[in-house]
Amino acid sequence: MRVRFILSQIGSGLKSNIAMAISVVLVTFVSLAFVGSAALMQTQIGKLKDDWYDKVEVSVFMCPADSLQPSCAGGEATDDQLDDVRGILESEALAPYVSKVYLETKEEAYDNFVEQFGDEDWAQAITADQMQVSFRIKLVDPEQYEVIADELTGRTGVQQVQDQRKIFEPLFLVLNRATVLSVGLAVVMIVAAVLLITTTIRLSAMSRSRETSIMRLVGASNLFIQLPFMLEGAIAALVGAALAVGGLWGAVDYLQGWLADQITWVNLVNTADVWTIAPILVLVGILLAGVSSAVSLSRYTKV
Repeated sequence: MRVRFILSQIGSGLKSNIAMAISVVLVTFVSLAFVGSAALMQTQIGKLKDDWYDKVEVSVFMCPADSLQPSCAGGEATDDQLDDVRGILESEALAPYVSKVYLETKEEAYDNFVEQFGDEDWAQAITADQMQVSFRIKLVDPEQYEVIADELTGRTGVQQVQDQRKIFEPLFLVLNRATVLSVGLAVVMIVAAVLLITTTIRLSAMSRSRETSIMRLVGASNLFIQLPFMLEGAIAALVGAALAVGGLWGAVDYLQGWLADQITWVNLVNTADVWTIAPILVLVGILLAGVSSAVSLSRYTKV
């Protein structure tokens, strides 16, 4: 009997405030879509870092014959200086940080150069003797670049220590700023959703003040009076959350199909990632409804 009464109250409330209920659904949908977009963007950044940081190396360029670097004042790096750098990279002190070290000779550097730029006219003037000897280092943790830089920067015979991760930093900076923007918009929309849900519940409570007064007279508890209003807000918020999950799923599925053949070198977010964040979006939707109910019902339906 009580369940039937509560369900009838919910139906009555939603029907009498249908426009506001739709507004709550739409605002919740948009706000949670922004929250989900920010979460997916961070997931994409994590995948890019996992893929690319695993492939990048630290390069230690040894001095060529004509370098102006102070550490290259003695001319081209000698065999002793090469052995000295290799000894440092293969020492026990750096063993926890270094996964693999190999020396790229002038001939190997020239072959790689020809492979990349051999078709260019200006590249025909370059010879193997003009290339640089370098050590290529694969780190156990790519974030530990500074350990190698501190050991070798400024050492005699070393021209430059280069971290290839810096190539990707501008891209990650843009993605992180896009995430911050998305979170900022999500916060604005969540505030709007809270205000709309609060207004909807308050209007619903005011429109049924006669019923709630009778319920007070017959000794109904606070929970019994407030439950229909709380469920109205929760239903609207949950529908908005479901729409946000569905919208994100459709967008990711479309992008996957669109980009799969064009971008094969990036591990893109997929629909499984959307299902991973879906419980978070639903939880945020429930919290929205809970906070809004607590704010509005304590004043208008208190026994």
